[in-house]
Amino acid sequence: MKLLKFLLRYFPPGLALEYTQGGDVKTKMIDLLDLSAETDIRALAESIKATEPVITESVMEQLVETLQKLQAKVCDTNAKRYYKYKTLQTHLLPLTNIAFDKLVTFASYLSSYGFSIFILQLESSRSFFNLFLSNFPIYCPAQRSFTPRKTLPRGLHRRLKFPCTHNSYIPCRTSVLIGHRSELSNCVYNFDCSLIASSSMDKTAKVWDTRLNSCLATLRGHDDEVLDLTFDNSGKKLATASNDTTARVWDVSTDFHQLALMEGHREEVSKVCFSPNSQHLLTSSLDRTSKLWSLESGCCVQTLDGHTDDVFSCAFSYNGDTIITASKDNTCMIWR
Repeated sequence: MKLLKFLLRYFPPGLALEYTQGGDVKTKMIDLLDLSAETDIRALAESIKATEPVITESVMEQLVETLQKLQAKVCDTNAKRYYKYKTLQTHLLPLTNIAFDKLVTFASYLSSYGFSIFILQLESSRSFFNLFLSNFPIYCPAQRSFTPRKTLPRGLHRRLKFPCTHNSYIPCRTSVLIGHRSELSNCVYNFDCSLIASSSMDKTAKVWDTRLNSCLATLRGHDDEVLDLTFDNSGKKLATASNDTTARVWDVSTDFHQLALMEGHREEVSKVCFSPNSQHLLTSSLDRTSKLWSLESGCCVQTLDGHTDDVFSCAFSYNGDTIITASKDNTCMIWR
């Protein structure tokens, strides 16, 4: 085996080793989800070298420099200031959800009460694909990657059905997670699909172990329905959004305690998403604004104001340099 080069994955943090073996070029991915500002990079490099025979002493300095670059990017706590770049008049009806293409970040996926999903080229503002998928309103296109063997449905029911897709055409249900006392509003996997989080109209969120099919914790604190939730890239933090006008961030790696409370919206919080480096939280609200929050202080660092009606959704681009918001005013706005 011969090492060819190191490749970085910033979000979630990871290192790829590209090498040759038997004439074939192969790649091995190493997850570095615990990387933080306090991480001893040289000690981390030594631990990687100890487990990867393709890494020799001759490339150790290059490995250290690569890991330092990754650490600087992932642990950057400086708050970027976003400015309105463009307003896109996309649908004739309200936009309910929006997502960036992870790799290109020039295309976004929009859904509306119009029963279809549009794919939009952001630079030209041109809608070049329209997916008519349903005879009923569409509320959410997929925003995150999912494991190819398992999928999570959304719906207003009290139990979470957990299917598998061993056969590409015939999914089979593997378990049902029961525990909420009212309808579910959302459910998501963490990065490695070891956990599922669910939010409910019963004012709680729950965290489930996918291997044991059991509830690990019930997160209480919101005074009204929990409308949305999401994991950060490392899968160690969970954010929830509620009809009580607040968002909360929880530690789901240890004792499931509350890390931060974001207060400042005047109406229900419709959507939450973490910045790619997990240093900031973005929220959208029916008060016609989106807000950017510091996870360290829990304070609002910027309000994105410009929509003329409820803001239903928001999203970061893969590298965090662009934000997009979607509104009941039939527009989406791009912020850079």
